[in-house]
Amino acid sequence: MDRDATARSQIHAKLVQSREELRRILDPPPGEYGNGGQAPGQAAGFPRSRTMQMLMSGRGLGTLGALVGGLLIARPALALRLLRYVPASSVAKILMTRAIGALKAKSGEGA
Repeated sequence: MDRDATARSQIHAKLVQSREELRRILDPPPGEYGNGGQAPGQAAGFPRSRTMQMLMSGRGLGTLGALVGGLLIARPALALRLLRYVPASSVAKILMTRAIGALKAKSGEGA
């Protein structure tokens, strides 16, 4: 009985340690983003995941656009079916804020 309890406590300690290591690896450092885990300039709702934030960045959008263009040319029915799963209102809001931000930056340079 005592041997089993000791073995269980050792296993439990190893599990706690491995969970902490995974949290340290997978979670961003506390000071990486100033506003609660969101990248600067990102809306609070969409995109929340780091993968989607990367895809919505400048280079990510170019890559994503090339991928969508190739998919539309190769298999238009599949591309249109997949397009139904995209949250259009959220993407439209992000595109509008970027467009307005670009126009403000352009007018600020000329003035």
